[in-house]
Amino acid sequence: MKRNSVLAKIKNDLIDLSKPLDISISIKGDTSNVNAWYVGHPKIEPHQEGDFTGSVAAGASTNFNDIWFNPHAHGTHTECVGHITKGFHSINQNLDRYFFLAEVITIAPEKYQDDFVISRKQLQYALGNKKRDALIVRTLPNMREKLTRQYSNSNPPYFLEQAAEFLVAKGIKHLLVDLPSVDKEKDSGALLAHKAFWNFDGKLRKKATITEFIFVPNAVKDGKYYLNLQVAPFENDASPSRPVLYKIED
Repeated sequence: MKRNSVLAKIKNDLIDLSKPLDISISIKGDTSNVNAWYVGHPKIEPHQEGDFTGSVAAGASTNFNDIWFNPHAHGTHTECVGHITKGFHSINQNLDRYFFLAEVITIAPEKYQDDFVISRKQLQYALGNKKRDALIVRTLPNMREKLTRQYSNSNPPYFLEQAAEFLVAKGIKHLLVDLPSVDKEKDSGALLAHKAFWNFDGKLRKKATITEFIFVPNAVKDGKYYLNLQVAPFENDASPSRPVLYKIED
């Protein structure tokens, strides 16, 4: 065992907790922040009240910032079925486990009509007979500009309904993608992939989650990992999250 290793055993697999692979995108309070859904950029600014400005540089004893953001538009976030239901469902309540056996796959979205999509056939080929709780999908091309891309009105790639249905049949409970949505940007509210993944017209998959706006560096190879998926404890349909991968040690 290496001197600085912190080893943990999950079932029969060994992971090194000292070697996390963070696949989240942070939120910054300026126009360089990744963005979607036609909203302004996040704001992180000193609180103002009367003569008080919450900044040490401005003479305050502490930095005391107000933060404005939208979890769906401004960075890595994890959402539950409450994203598409009339009734309220909280990601903070529905996500009650945090370690999952996961598979990282890389897919080049294929042409479909006027769009680029991820299809059932592509997922079948990438997953084969593997049994996983979580699936992390990295799309090509995979450049660092994903960290700052402005997605509004760009018609990004998305998942076909049959692709989401396949993941449900495979037992995938947690889907993580490096796109702003699993559905088409403008689909008149159809949300076919979201609805299929959460079984909207049947017994809701309340414990299933979708995480969007991840970034998987090219140095992270395709294959089996353990995923630690944590969200900020907001009682909301979605919350900023930090998915972290751990390589399984040989």
